[in-house]
Amino acid sequence: MKNIALLGKGKTGGRVLELSSDNITVFDRSNPPTLQTLKNHDVIISFLPGKPFESYLPLLMESKIPVITGSTGFDWPKDLDQKLKNEKLTWVAASNFSLGMAIIKGMLAVVGKCDSLFDDYSLKLSEIHHTDKKDAPSGTALSWEKWLGLKVPITSTRMGDEVGTHSLDLSTPFEEISIQHKATDRKIFAQGALWAAEKVLKEKLPYGLIDFQELILQRILK
Repeated sequence: MKNIALLGKGKTGGRVLELSSDNITVFDRSNPPTLQTLKNHDVIISFLPGKPFESYLPLLMESKIPVITGSTGFDWPKDLDQKLKNEKLTWVAASNFSLGMAIIKGMLAVVGKCDSLFDDYSLKLSEIHHTDKKDAPSGTALSWEKWLGLKVPITSTRMGDEVGTHSLDLSTPFEEISIQHKATDRKIFAQGALWAAEKVLKEKLPYGLIDFQELILQRILK
């Protein structure tokens, strides 16, 4: 049984509490993490908004504990990967912890070659999230654009309690291709984060900042 330090118990962090049977300590505004209180935890899982998570980076580095983070809405320090390697630490990060998102990543890599097939084509990307989500476009939408390898207009919509829907449309004069990923329950993100925590603790993963989707693709393509 693992000892998990959970940063934030909001919409997604709360699902970690529901899914996991491990020992979990919740850290939030009423119980902020410190070096002492993080001690004796095996792994840290964060679904904090980007800015609060960013403010904890020095503390998390100093704790020497593996980190699994789905925090978005901030820019990673360019030297963080090397710092983690120097300290022999492994962190896993994702804009979206859905296990199925790795399949999407592989598909987008293929769609990104469309300019070698079509002279006349257009791409558009849309994302829908709940009204409390602050960053727009979403981190996942930006990841889709990165995986596609092409610049694409992104439309962001905030409505209700939408978990997360991302769609890419490719149009040519004579055909249309659409790829959509729809999250129906935030448990998929908690499931992915717990899966990553298990891999970090049980397997010899490389040091540094690891991309979650790349970690999954390595298993799919074995």
